[in-house]
Amino acid sequence: MTSIDEPIGRRVARWRARRRLTQQMFADRLGRSKSWVDKVERGVRALDRYAVIQQVAEVLRVDPLVLLGERRPSPSTGVGRLDGVDGIRAALARYDVPHTVVSTAEAGRHVAHAWLTYQHAQYAQVVRLLPRLLRTAQGVREAQPELLVQAYRITSSVLVKLGEADLGWLAADRAVAVAGGDRVLAGAATISAAQALRALGYDRLALVAALAAAHRVAPAWEVVAASAVHGTLLLQAALAAAGCGDAHRAGELTGRAAEVAARVAADDPHRTGFGPVAVELAEVVVAVELGEARAAVARHEQMVRRDAWRLLPAEYRAAYLVDAARAYLRVGDPGGAGRVLVDADGVAPAEVRCRPVARTVLAEVASARPAPAGVARLATLVGLSR
Repeated sequence: MTSIDEPIGRRVARWRARRRLTQQMFADRLGRSKSWVDKVERGVRALDRYAVIQQVAEVLRVDPLVLLGERRPSPSTGVGRLDGVDGIRAALARYDVPHTVVSTAEAGRHVAHAWLTYQHAQYAQVVRLLPRLLRTAQGVREAQPELLVQAYRITSSVLVKLGEADLGWLAADRAVAVAGGDRVLAGAATISAAQALRALGYDRLALVAALAAAHRVAPAWEVVAASAVHGTLLLQAALAAAGCGDAHRAGELTGRAAEVAARVAADDPHRTGFGPVAVELAEVVVAVELGEARAAVARHEQMVRRDAWRLLPAEYRAAYLVDAARAYLRVGDPGGAGRVLVDADGVAPAEVRCRPVARTVLAEVASARPAPAGVARLATLVGLSR
């Protein structure tokens, strides 16, 4: 087993050998010199820029956290990869239609409970619930297809959180298929599909999918159920546009979403979380994606002072705080990033301790010398070396 005190260069060398790459082959794939590789592996040259660590990890086909020295999490901590994903995969792989064993009302209660559990960021519990929930919702598909769409959306959302975006996209695609000709229900399912595509790095595909669905939903936007779906699709499209580096389109789309948010009712049957606050938070994340980190930090510090911020679900707030931490890192403020991550852990521990994306940000913050207050303890709890 790898020692957590082992230098990162030695880990790189070991994984390079495992992949049967010579230093020259490895250097060629990285676009670096053989001398650079040799110095990294001997510890002469520091490997301390996270973007470079990600590139090295991609060539070696390992998680960046492996190179950063991730500890194996203790069973008592409840952190790291959650058990149960294989059970969800098995449930998604079943194509037989089960006999109805519960009423649609009871199935609806199960789905509502799963949504609330997810919004409270109790991901381990959601993972345990999902295989049975999918079977239950499949059993009432003919009578209430919306319940199966929601079950697939919950499945997609939690899988994307846990770094299983490929499987999350499959669940979202199933949701779109079940929604059929119901344009609002299909639009809600496409929100999940766009999130999964963005997590996979397919921002342009996410942009096309979200805009097409928003266009289909737009004629019905005055319907309460449709307005939040329409606005959320616009935000997903804006985030995807930012991922493509298209600042103009991202700004245009968040502007359109703000117009919808100004008219949207409080009712949110599709659990989108859409509203004026969601638009402002999306604007912060868009700024982060576009490299406008200072603007993102300034907007963030204004947002979190508002009462409306505290009314958002725990999952929503903690996920956003992880993105805010990225902004602080980009302006060279690891202390600010650390404070935000500690806050996120206080709001929803699983968001920081179970999500690979959040753990990656935490690892970068923890690598600062000295580590920001509170971060060293959190990194230890999560199982990351410093």
